[in-house]
Amino acid sequence: MLGTMFSRKTRTPPAPAVRARIFLDLTQTVVYAVGDVHGCYDALASLESKIVEDARSHDGRKLMIMLGDYVDRGPDTARVLAHLAGPPPAGFERICLAGNHDAAMLDYLEGRTGLEDWLALKARPTLYSYGIDPDHLAGLLRRPGEVDEAIRGSIPEAHVAFLRGLPVIAFSRRLVFVHAGIRPGIPLEEQTDADLMTIRRGFLDAQAPFERWVIHGHTPVDFPRPNGRRLGIDTGVCESGRLTALRVIGSRGHLLFS
Repeated sequence: MLGTMFSRKTRTPPAPAVRARIFLDLTQTVVYAVGDVHGCYDALASLESKIVEDARSHDGRKLMIMLGDYVDRGPDTARVLAHLAGPPPAGFERICLAGNHDAAMLDYLEGRTGLEDWLALKARPTLYSYGIDPDHLAGLLRRPGEVDEAIRGSIPEAHVAFLRGLPVIAFSRRLVFVHAGIRPGIPLEEQTDADLMTIRRGFLDAQAPFERWVIHGHTPVDFPRPNGRRLGIDTGVCESGRLTALRVIGSRGHLLFS
């Protein structure tokens, strides 16, 4: 159980590992990039079924790229993680990238941040999805650290391993797929994990066009519109009820909605 990793004898939590970066060869590949899910399993299942149906009309390799933030806000984080940790739809490959909420959940589970810090990111629905009520636990458990131990011991190890293994960026010669964006003027190989998962203004305000198209989430939009070789496809599913995917074939893009 994960909780046993954080007994009184364990004082120093493991440092976060630098996340993997993936170079993509997209020759004869149909790509479906999917925006922030945020615990909304029903929207994910609906969009995934539409992607599978859409892909029947296209030849070649089928690749689904999830842009991060699978957890928090919505009601079904546990179900979303169980689904994404499993196999992709038949005939598809799937890459799941890390978002800042995913990293924050792992930081709590591995002891780098406290529960209140994680809850401030609207993580309470995540805990509820695992059958955990942190307020009820706090009333039952009195010894310092017992609540953390109980929570950490209740999250399946497969879900923790999934969060731990998420790469932070995937890119081809023409396209970049990332959760938040990239910092202008910095080679992709030198971008920090923190920027790739959290950047906003330095990326969104950049005036010069990027060398590659950057497909990202993180910053909600009412409707995805290209902006200086940027395209954000986080359509705020928890509020709008709409989860968005971008299908890319060569230089052509097409939007799909849950």
